[in-house]
Amino acid sequence: MSLDLLKDRLPDYARDLKLNLSSLASEQLLTEQQKAGSFIAAALAANHAPTTKAVVDAFAGQLSPEALNAAKIAAALMAMNNIYYRFVHLVPAPDYKTLPAKLRMTAMAKPGVDKVDFELWSLVVSAVNGCGMCLESHEKVCREHGLSAEQIQAAVRIAATVHAVARTLGAEEALVPQLAQAA
Repeated sequence: MSLDLLKDRLPDYARDLKLNLSSLASEQLLTEQQKAGSFIAAALAANHAPTTKAVVDAFAGQLSPEALNAAKIAAALMAMNNIYYRFVHLVPAPDYKTLPAKLRMTAMAKPGVDKVDFELWSLVVSAVNGCGMCLESHEKVCREHGLSAEQIQAAVRIAATVHAVARTLGAEEALVPQLAQAA
């Protein structure tokens, strides 16, 4: 499925999402790799098969096999880390903050792309998953590696839009059986 078909599946009330997908697909603040990886990592994190398929179909060709794998690594590891570190952040008991995570994350050390791109994709997934502690950590590293606030914002705008598309289409799919029963 192409990005255009994905946009066509969105209902009229989600017109802004269609427009945002179009403008973000031609975003110039990020490198092609950063943009494509951000779209794919966000789609994987959003966990809606049709959205993921359309985004991967649209952007995987812009990534090397290693970069595509790195976007997948970011989505997989942040799915785990975002839950763990959100718990550490939100539970007030101070001893959790001093305990080692004891979670394997060795793929982060050599993800197959430049550190800044991997950190950006980890930030994108953390935005979708809502982990403040991870957002702060990855944003700091992105800035230390030279990304501007505008570049980081562009990646987060991709995350927000892809997530909204996935949620909207998922909700519409859930309504189809109800609408058929009502008829």
